[in-house]
Amino acid sequence: MENSSFFERKFKLSENNTNVKTEFMAGLTTFMTMSYILIVNPSILADAGMDQGALFTTTIIAAIIANLIMALYANLPFAFAPGMGLNAFFTYTVVLQMGETWQFALTAVFLEGIVFLLLSGFKIREELFNAIPMSLKKAVSVGIGLFIAFIGLTGANIIVPGDGVILSLGNILTPNALILFVSLFIMGLLSAKKVKGALLYGIVGGTVLAVILGITKLPGIEGLVSLPPSIKPIAFQLEFDQIFTVKMFSVMFTFLFVDIFDTVGTLTGVAIKADMLDENGELPNVGKALMADAVGTTAGALLGTSTVTTFVESASGVADGGRTGLTTLSTTLFFFISLFLFPLFSVVPSEATSAALVMVGLFMMSPIKDIDFEDFTEAVPAFLAIIMMPFAYSIAEGIAFGMISFVMLKLAAGKKKDVSVIMMILAVVFLFRILSPLFM
Repeated sequence: MENSSFFERKFKLSENNTNVKTEFMAGLTTFMTMSYILIVNPSILADAGMDQGALFTTTIIAAIIANLIMALYANLPFAFAPGMGLNAFFTYTVVLQMGETWQFALTAVFLEGIVFLLLSGFKIREELFNAIPMSLKKAVSVGIGLFIAFIGLTGANIIVPGDGVILSLGNILTPNALILFVSLFIMGLLSAKKVKGALLYGIVGGTVLAVILGITKLPGIEGLVSLPPSIKPIAFQLEFDQIFTVKMFSVMFTFLFVDIFDTVGTLTGVAIKADMLDENGELPNVGKALMADAVGTTAGALLGTSTVTTFVESASGVADGGRTGLTTLSTTLFFFISLFLFPLFSVVPSEATSAALVMVGLFMMSPIKDIDFEDFTEAVPAFLAIIMMPFAYSIAEGIAFGMISFVMLKLAAGKKKDVSVIMMILAVVFLFRILSPLFM
């Protein structure tokens, strides 16, 4: 398909060595791999006492707002939605464990978004991104690869909690496991043949098999289209009577901390995979990307959902050739359609999307060959960043361990010139955060 003049002018397709068809397919692939959030986010936040139907609608609207800014303002192929992990903290820690209301938690998310906007406006987040050394940026890409592959395998119950051990192999002789392996085979074979959209075709193949096996069912024509539930029960439900309390600050800071470094880590990892960093190891338009994140979080809190963040599943679209904001615009289109066709999208089994995450994990391993493992001041921090992401189940924690060890080893080895002032500050902040329970 030839690049239309409008899309070419707006998204600079030829300059990024892509075209409309590739970007559209990449956007659809990204949507398919992250579409689980349309089911999971409402389910988790509903445990906090929120209306699940309203949450479905709000999840989509918040994603659309952030993605439109990313597509049209930043022109980058990264997609947003309310983030996993942050929604669990919202419900199971702030509401159920601390005993706060979901309105209190939404207020903390809203305040985090405002702080986020200020940090983005003054380009502080952009400086954080650029301050990360190249070895750690490459390690982050690899770590995210392992992390999302782990998410895929555990989500499909291929890896399960073990009896007497932390993890073990699940029952792989089930129809559900068969769907994952068939989807993975299709993706691997088509990738070997360099077929564009390989991940999407694998997801479709897995879905067809799931329908054949009776694991999932196609909705009837009469139930295919429906109006989205109203967001009235949860929108604009903020509580400002505790905004100056220590408890509010603590919750807000936790949301902010995880969001900043999950987003920075995800942008870094996916950008490296797409070869989008410049000669200085910086991502063009990263400030605009971070602003999209900040606006999405603020708007999402007002509408009634937890923190909006960059999704690591964006790597699936990048792996399928997505290079510009047209990929994200395509993803946004499918989010909009899902408002009315949710029964159809819910047919896709988790095992099929899990297979895509495993493949993306493979794709994101390639930067590991560029890490200097002969220089242990580079190798040890990189290795810690890589392994801590899946083991701690957190991109932010992987970055923390990588940064702290990088600064300590470089300074101890007399390589102070390799450490920027920003890296030193970040290392101290991360170290204080880890040690803070000792002083409380």
